[in-house]
Amino acid sequence: MILSAFDFAPVWLTLRLATATTLILLLVGTPLAWWLARTSSWLKGPVGAAVALPLVLPPTVLGFYLLVTLGPQGPVGHLTQALGLGTLPFTFAGLVVGSVLYSLPFVVQPIQNAFEALGERPLEVAATLRAGPWDRFFTVAVPLARPGFLTAIILGFAHTVGEFGVVLMIGGNIPGATQVLSTTIYNHVEALEYTQAHWLAGGMLLFSFVVLLALYVPGKRAQGSAS
Repeated sequence: MILSAFDFAPVWLTLRLATATTLILLLVGTPLAWWLARTSSWLKGPVGAAVALPLVLPPTVLGFYLLVTLGPQGPVGHLTQALGLGTLPFTFAGLVVGSVLYSLPFVVQPIQNAFEALGERPLEVAATLRAGPWDRFFTVAVPLARPGFLTAIILGFAHTVGEFGVVLMIGGNIPGATQVLSTTIYNHVEALEYTQAHWLAGGMLLFSFVVLLALYVPGKRAQGSAS
């Protein structure tokens, strides 16, 4: 067999990481996207820029500062040690924290765009029917923004699967603990094991194509039905 159990373990770890990251991002990113879409505060610019920062920041830079912040001498590291939780670097929890920060714009921005596209009219109509703020959000805004949520889920999950720099810096590429699919491919290439690298990289290439297909095909259908 070309791929061994050693190669499949990072696949399952990567899927666990992507699933946990996507769920956390939906919980954290949805209220953040709603606030960015609705607020007129001067903080909207700085907060929006901070959310989008991972789009332009090299992943190794983000990974380095996470390593410093979450490490034994960092402020978060001091807190987690005081709580008896140890430190987060080189653990699965550390991978989740790094992945959430690095994939944040891929979830927040599609949802924010969907909320902004709603306009005021649907919410005003719901308000005239005596729907409260929470009711308007969950029964009007969220259902109408469903395409944005679908895009956010797909992009957030796929982006986490393809991470390399951040997970390498914060996770350390430890077999069975923090070694994910992208770092496994890197290990095979370093060892000149190109056959195994081809199988894993080809799987990621196919996965990426299917993800993009899932995003583009519904959009084409919607354009065709509208015309």
